[in-house]
Formats: sequence, C-alpha cells, structure tokens
Amino acid sequence: MIDKVGKGASGTAVTVDNGSAGAAARTTPAGLAAPAGSATATVVRPEVLADGAAALAVAHALAPVLRAGASERDRHRLTPQPELDEIAASGLLGITVPRAFGGAGVSHEVLAEVMRTLAEADPSVAQTLLPHFVLVGALSGLGSEDQQNFFLPAVLAGTRFGNAVSERGTKHAWDPQSRIVDDPAGGYRLSGRKYYATGSLTAPWMAVAAKNQQGELVLAFVPTDSDGLELTDDWTAFGQRATISGSAILDSVHVRADHVLPIWRAFTGPTLAGAFDQLLHTAIDVGIARDALDDAVSFVTTRSRPWFESDADRAADEPEVIFRAGQLAVRVYAAEALLRNAAAVLDETASAPLTDESTARASIAVASAKAVGGEVSTEVASALFELAGTSATDDQHNLGRHWRNARTHSVHDPVRWKYHHIGNYVLNGVNPPRHPLI
Repeated sequence: MIDKVGKGASGTAVTVDNGSAGAAARTTPAGLAAPAGSATATVVRPEVLADGAAALAVAHALAPVLRAGASERDRHRLTPQPELDEIAASGLLGITVPRAFGGAGVSHEVLAEVMRTLAEADPSVAQTLLPHFVLVGALSGLGSEDQQNFFLPAVLAGTRFGNAVSERGTKHAWDPQSRIVDDPAGGYRLSGRKYYATGSLTAPWMAVAAKNQQGELVLAFVPTDSDGLELTDDWTAFGQRATISGSAILDSVHVRADHVLPIWRAFTGPTLAGAFDQLLHTAIDVGIARDALDDAVSFVTTRSRPWFESDADRAADEPEVIFRAGQLAVRVYAAEALLRNAAAVLDETASAPLTDESTARASIAVASAKAVGGEVSTEVASALFELAGTSATDDQHNLGRHWRNARTHSVHDPVRWKYHHIGNYVLNGVNPPRHPLI
C-alpha cells in the first residue's frame, strides 16, 4: 500500500508498505548497497511523466549522470544505487504504465530509444531496468484488476521490480524447478534457487518464475525482505558487472494469493511478450555499440599516433583508419535502424487485434535486430583497439569494458537460433515459436 506523508523537493514523499513482516537474509560484500531491511521505506514520489517526449527528455538528462561513473562501477563492481534512486525520482520507471492508470503509456519506439540511450551511458544500469519494464508490461497485459490497482500506482510512485527467473543445473534455460504450492493458512509457499536475479538486490519487489501444482508457469511477486528469502551478490561475470545479478534462494516464502500472475497465459495465443523482452535486450546491445564507436573515435582523434608508413600527421588521417571507421559506423547505423524498425513493427502490431501472422512478423523483425545488434556490439567493441592502437589497451582507460559488456550481454540468448527462426520463416513460411526469447 502507498500512503502520502509529505512533500519533498523532487516530488512527494510517500511511505511504501510492501506487506511483508519479515526481513530477508542478505550477503552484501563491500561495494553493494543493500535495500532497506524493513518492510517500510520512505521514498520520493516522482512527477509522473506525461508522454514520450517527456520520457526521452528525462533519459537524455540522466545519460550524463550514468556515464560519469560507469567505468568505475564496472572496474570495482559497484552497485549503482544512487543512480537507480535518481531514475526512480525522475519518473522514468512509470513511463510504460497505461494511461488508464495514470502513466504515459509510451510507445515501443520511445521505450526502445530510452533503453538505448541509457545503455549507451551504462549498459549495466539499463539491464537492471529491463526486467522492471517487462514486468510492468506483464502486469498491464495479464494482471487482474486488483493486481493492476495494487502494483501500477506503486510503479508510478517510484517502485521498481527485479526478477528471479533463470536457474542453474536444469535441462535447459526455460525449465524452472522452483515450485509454488498452496499454503493451508492461505496464499502460497514458494521454494527454489535462482541465479541471474537481475535488479532484485536493489529493488523492493522481485518476480519469481515458478511452476504451480498444475505444472503451469507463473510469476510470484515477492517483497525482497520476505522471511525465507536470501539474496546474495555472487555475480562474477567479466561483463555487465554492475547489474548485481546475484542469486536468490527461496525457502517456503509466503506469497499472497493475489500476487501471483499466470504468465503461462501469455503464450497460449498470439503474443508480443517475447518480442517485447527481446526488443529491450536489443536496445542494450545497440547502445553498447554506439558507446564503443564514440570512444573509438574520441581516442583516435585525440590520443592515437599515426602508423609510420602512412605519412599521415594524425591517426585520423590514415586512409586505412578512415575506411575502417566508416565501415564500423555504417554497421552501427544499421543496427540502430533495425532497432527502430523493430519497435515500429511492434507498435503497428499492437495497434490491431493480434494474429499468428502479425505477431510472427513482429517477432522476426525483433529477432533480426537482436541478431545484428549483438554482432555489431561485439565487433565494434573489439575493433576499437584495432583503430586506437596499443595505448588504448592501458587499463587506466578501461575501454575493454565495452567488449566485456557486449560479449556478456549478447550471449543472453544465442544468435544462431535467431537466424534459424528467421531462415525458417523466410524459406518455409514457419512462424517462430511462442516463448519469451524470440
């Protein structure tokens, strides 16, 4: 529940009660700022952004703030808590809440550009926000009236969601072993072990993917200070270090009956659920590509020396460097154009009743953008050193973070399967499958 308690400088201060009486066990090594341990915390109610133009303006204003500390957060695996707080206070978390609930209900094109802009500044922060927007979309599309009336106003008040979907040791990535069962005292009990719980260590709520007693996939919304929940910062990947995508262990965590979302219903008919998720991942890849290109250009024009055989006075005047820079720029332009096209196709598709044909076309458009975006981000992040030379490898510049981030994020789901589904669609007229990763 959300109760107004007073006016602050940046908005309205509110008390957010997430309904939990317990406190989670947390492992929080140096550098990780854990959320408040109590069920009630005072936050600042942001101004509600009115439309897409306002959302884009805020994203562009936040980008320099994120960029300023991105390298150091990467270097030292620091949580971006102050930056996430600024994002919450900005109103950006509520831009996809439907207008019927007081939000801006921005288009896919606007949201993709917001995410690309933030990812260009700091892809770890952008990836921390990704599950939030996916979950707001799930609540908006599948939630009951009571669920929407409970959660969506909280989002407008600055509440952010983390996720706990992926697990290790299962047959494949989409085979959760977490289980949610009836609690004789009312509601449910949730148990399982998750990895890659992106955003959950810094959010008041997390959505946990589990199978119910009927074997159906559901999302259980759980306060992150619940009894029986342990969140651990054990994320050790070489890239996307500041996402704080640690583990979540749930031992008979109580879940309210009205906090369970039947996510399985999203894939029983024509759906844009998977394409929406993948569009946001594409925006992150494309943002990384643009930032890597910009850093390459900056280094070559201000620091790099020309090769002695070129007779050029500057590295930027070498014909071979000019050619390669142009080649990489075109690749980035193409990735950005494919991202915009995919978002536009989603907007067009969502404006009419969904069919198998229309959603397949949208999924293929997004898959095409995602395949190219991932490839371009890793290529440009690697070619940065080809252009800039040996001095760019000095750790003081931390330019290697672009490749590490691109490589880590681009393997979220395999490109080879994007091309498989695209090829099967083009050659054989086979629609892509309905699942969250296409």
